[in-house]
Amino acid sequence: MESYITIIGGGLAGTEAAYQIAKRGIQVKLYEMKPKVFSPAHSDANLAEIVCSNSFKSNLHTNACGLLKEELRKLDSLLIRIADETAVPAGQALAVDRKQFSKRVTEELEKMENIQIIRKEVGKQDIRKPTQGYTQIEEMAKEGIVIIATGPLTSDSLSKEIIKLTGEDKLYFYDAAAPIIEKESVNMEIAFWGERYEQERRKEETIEDWQKRIEKQNQASYLNLPMNEEEYEKFWTELVNAQIVTLHDFEKRELFEGCMPIEIMAKRGKDTLRFGPLKPVGFTDKRTGRRPYAVVQLRQDNKEGNLFNMVGFQTNLKFGEQQRVFQMIPGLEQANFVKFGVMHRNTYLHSTKLLEPTGRLKQNSNLYFAGQITGVEGYVESICSGMVAALNAQKQLKEKNKLQNPIIFPKTTMIGALMDYISTSNENFQPMNANFGILPPLTQTIKDKKLKYTKLADRALADLEEMLQIDDK
Repeated sequence: MESYITIIGGGLAGTEAAYQIAKRGIQVKLYEMKPKVFSPAHSDANLAEIVCSNSFKSNLHTNACGLLKEELRKLDSLLIRIADETAVPAGQALAVDRKQFSKRVTEELEKMENIQIIRKEVGKQDIRKPTQGYTQIEEMAKEGIVIIATGPLTSDSLSKEIIKLTGEDKLYFYDAAAPIIEKESVNMEIAFWGERYEQERRKEETIEDWQKRIEKQNQASYLNLPMNEEEYEKFWTELVNAQIVTLHDFEKRELFEGCMPIEIMAKRGKDTLRFGPLKPVGFTDKRTGRRPYAVVQLRQDNKEGNLFNMVGFQTNLKFGEQQRVFQMIPGLEQANFVKFGVMHRNTYLHSTKLLEPTGRLKQNSNLYFAGQITGVEGYVESICSGMVAALNAQKQLKEKNKLQNPIIFPKTTMIGALMDYISTSNENFQPMNANFGILPPLTQTIKDKKLKYTKLADRALADLEEMLQIDDK
């Protein structure tokens, strides 16, 4: 077993992992295909290039991403430190000078004696010709620990290796994902439980008998939000006129036609949605005792049942527009969106089947994955997964490849909750960003959202501090 760790990918996750391992006295070989090969979205030869927004989101204690950044600061995250140092004015958010940020990260890693940066594309034959039946990644993993942190735009050659390695038919690709909402923010005076057709009022039933029957169905996995004609038409008008996100040219070419954004579907005609995802057939509005004009369905998204996604609401609307338009739906006036809908190319593993909460591949103890390829979404979330993979990879090396005591963060921390989310069985798995909805609930019910989030953040930081003190001993 070699005394170094190989990292494939010099993005946010890979560079954070390299720093965390190297500062602990372990040699790192960091492979990055730029500048020899660029993905369709990249153009800068520096490491840790930021492709989209220059914002790392809120710094507030009461914001989920703000909490995650604070947890990473306590763990001496290189990238969060450099983000703080290269910050530009952005109110309560942490935004960076993207050129300076990438330049500084590259300079930091280049001056560390334990890091060797290799500018080659893994998956190509000029690195290593694998023995028959094995991939280059497997050959590397025979010699030592490997962290794959190649991001949502993993090259075709490496994608093929990962598919072969994991035994999956494909790397997951989604073009449009629906928003996810906290259940407790839904107005249950309007929403009702029930499956289609099982919930509609029968002709022979009185309203009282029907209400008693549907009350027994409140364990169903769908929440239904009825709309009358006036409500629907106002919603439809705002939806078709809402602002959308501009896609990269390569994303426009690669859209998957089987998953149409709801705003595009709506533009095909005023009644298109009523004959599609908002079809009211099989439902009764508990407010009127009659079939509604349209129905929006929310489907349970996690095993705890506190998160629900909007069925059929895959969207490319801007985040602010999603909140404005979707809160017009009766019952969602105060909806808390833990994840807005997104639409872009993103290749990722079915991590809930393949990964441990350490980021390690279940079927190969020498392989870890980190970054957006694991199903975490966002800059800070990628840094977080790089941190977790690095801490466990270096520990495994020091424990002579046994990893007898993996570093698993408490689920009450944002780091722990994210890693638990991507490694817990979920057939409907889709990429997730930091949000308070994935944290275990507080023991007491707190209706004030700001106070609730403050309490959750305080608990997270206290539990992280306790974990770090135990590790120091």
